Amino acid sequence: MSVARLVACLLAASVLLPATGCSRLSFIKPSAERGKSEQVAPSYDVSGKGASARSGENPRAHLLRGEQALREGRAADAEAEARKALRIDGRSELAYTLLALSLDRQGRTADAGGHYARAAELAPTSGAALNNYGSWLCLNGRATEAMGWFDRALADRSYASPASALANAGACAVEGGQPGRAERDLRAALGLDPVNAVALEALSRHLYAQGEYFEARAFSQRRLDAGPASPAAIRIASQIEEKLGDKAAAARYVQRLRTEFPHAPARLPGDSTSR
Repeated sequence: MSVARLVACLLAASVLLPATGCSRLSFIKPSAERGKSEQVAPSYDVSGKGASARSGENPRAHLLRGEQALREGRAADAEAEARKALRIDGRSELAYTLLALSLDRQGRTADAGGHYARAAELAPTSGAALNNYGSWLCLNGRATEAMGWFDRALADRSYASPASALANAGACAVEGGQPGRAERDLRAALGLDPVNAVALEALSRHLYAQGEYFEARAFSQRRLDAGPASPAAIRIASQIEEKLGDKAAAARYVQRLRTEFPHAPARLPGDSTSR
């Protein structure tokens, strides 16, 4: 099995959304709490060619160990392996992505952003690298700036995950107050990937904001069926049921949120305090 295939297969168990087989080396960062984006890195040559081969060393062992550490929840170890890989090949966009993901999972979001940006700089036509950086920008309050990066990601006709970039762009448009683009991109994402959790959740929020409660309910239910729930997905489901007058269903979602995510901040229908 090639290194790229091995890394993709090792990662498969840790993703929020299903990976499309095990033929690509792909890091995917679930946003379990916010449910607003996903980040994916493309296939890169880690066969030992180029700078790493000239130096007599190869970063692939560090990338493999780092990915395994990330999958097992050992983000600090993943960071260490990414830094070792970068000492061998300082222009490895894959190593920068691994480093960014590991920092993100340690809560060092600001530090991660620079490494997502560096990966995009090193791979300026890579849909995955551009999508990653756009996602980081949007999740960090820079929605307007992020949209251009999603456009660049979608311009990469070789990008294997356009549904991811469309879902992220649509979700970001919801956050950025661009309802027309939000609906267009989210529906396009679902046309490519009907169980894309990011798109389903964002579209349910968008339709709720537009007052389309019955359609919002349909997408909300599809979101909860698509994979592990996020606090935001349960919260919007409760709010939709409240608007539709089903207070019992709304209350069930409130209880589910408190059971599954007892520390999630929320003010839900019927609450007098935030948790």
